[in-house]
Amino acid sequence: MIEKLREEIDVIERHLKILKIIVNDGPIGIIKLSEITGFPPHKVRYSLRVLENHNLISPSSNGAVATEGTEEFINEFKNILKEIVKKLENLENALD
Repeated sequence: MIEKLREEIDVIERHLKILKIIVNDGPIGIIKLSEITGFPPHKVRYSLRVLENHNLISPSSNGAVATEGTEEFINEFKNILKEIVKKLENLENALD
């Protein structure tokens, strides 16, 4: 149960690291993203596909670029993370 949660968090973390690089340095391609992050190209490619499916990036001839909705998503995601942290703290306190 816990291992699955940990794996999901790792995947989301990878997606967000790649998204942040695209926001700051885009357009940027798979090879450069792989070099910067240390993630293998196939994992970068998967993350790009997920991000594109969620309309957070779009392809260009020079590599991936952020979409207009990306900044709003990042702000919303930060708020969701705060809620999750509170829930995790409540879980931890329940174990005391």
